[in-house]
Amino acid sequence: MLRSVILAAARSSQVERLVETAPYTRDVVRRFVAGAGTDDALRATRGLVGDGLTVTLDYLGEDTVKPEQAVATRDGYLTLLRALREAGLTPAAEVSVKLSALGQKFDEQLAYDHARAICVAADEAGTTVTLDMEDHTTTDSTLDVLSKLRKDHPGTGAVLQAYLRRTEADCRDLATAGSRVRLCKGAYREPESVAYQSARDVDRSYVRCMNVLMSGAGYPMLATHDPRLIAIGEDRARWFDRGPGSFEFQMLYGIRPEEQARLVAAGYTVRTYVPYGDQWYGYLMRRLAERPANLAFFGRALLSRK
Repeated sequence: MLRSVILAAARSSQVERLVETAPYTRDVVRRFVAGAGTDDALRATRGLVGDGLTVTLDYLGEDTVKPEQAVATRDGYLTLLRALREAGLTPAAEVSVKLSALGQKFDEQLAYDHARAICVAADEAGTTVTLDMEDHTTTDSTLDVLSKLRKDHPGTGAVLQAYLRRTEADCRDLATAGSRVRLCKGAYREPESVAYQSARDVDRSYVRCMNVLMSGAGYPMLATHDPRLIAIGEDRARWFDRGPGSFEFQMLYGIRPEEQARLVAAGYTVRTYVPYGDQWYGYLMRRLAERPANLAFFGRALLSRK
């Protein structure tokens, strides 16, 4: 129930204004978002890479409704990739891209063209791109764009969401040689007809999907903060004889940093998902929905004057 309330708030302009104008919101956002600009993204990346982590960077923005907004997002990624290359931070740092930020909702071809330009820039920088997955209405479109991009940019990563009923089958389709697939639980409000509703069913689906990916020929990227699922991932790595360089764990910036450090110390590849930019509200609310325990931290920070 709490998760549904948070996700509803993510779409409320009134709640957004309340949160944005609260006196101490900035301190809370800083925990989960690297900052507003490219320099902030580079600073966070340097620190994480220095700690032995790898990074994927998300220039925040989604639900773009105008072509000029899509162009601005594309250009933001091109600037970021040039900066990463010049700073010597690739290939440890790649980028994650939401097609909705590139115009997917009103012009899929435009979104593909912008995504292709970002992939070209990533190739030149010596790194890769992962296409983020969003709500279920965009899944087929995103997978179609992924298939097109992989013809010239085979390292382009996919994201699949375990709470969707279709995902186990999608995992089987994508668990092929050279295929990078991030598996996450999912963070959008979805109808029961397409998505599992209970946490237990989502977890069970995650494990089934993990088994498919870890037993396949691709490169699984296990995105979870759940201690049980991390432990199962470690077990499956042993079971399927996967070395540290044949899969990775992924976690969000600001969440469970000690666990990220533990996994690195154990020899695993761990990639931190680092968002930056001004459009942080929708992202932050979905993070709270994924782990409602974060809501207590958020509330204390908004109310505290310390």
